[in-house]
Amino acid sequence: MSTEEQAEWFEFNQETVEALIEDGSDNTKPHTIEYHFAGDDFDVLEKAAVDAFKAGFEVGDAEELMLDDGGTIFCFDAVVERLLDVDLINADTVKLLAIAQKQNVQFDGWGTYFIEP
Repeated sequence: MSTEEQAEWFEFNQETVEALIEDGSDNTKPHTIEYHFAGDDFDVLEKAAVDAFKAGFEVGDAEELMLDDGGTIFCFDAVVERLLDVDLINADTVKLLAIAQKQNVQFDGWGTYFIEP
């Protein structure tokens, strides 16, 4: 993982957390954070899922998706409950980027749901 890639994800994390709070999501309550992984080799992606599980994340079942060009990709989510705290999300990002690099899969960011105050 390059420091440039990590810096880009940290910027994304900061902007996303700020936008959620600005829109009124309750930052005093834990949010379900879903970190996304993708790859074109199911067996390799499965190894990344095992690593994410060992790192403390709940791992969803892998899904097969058809791409617009007719190709196939596999994906899964690594899920954790977190406050909207950039430092915690950055720490997760470092762990998950390392897993993605080790297993040669794509880390594809994260998402969460708005929580009413």
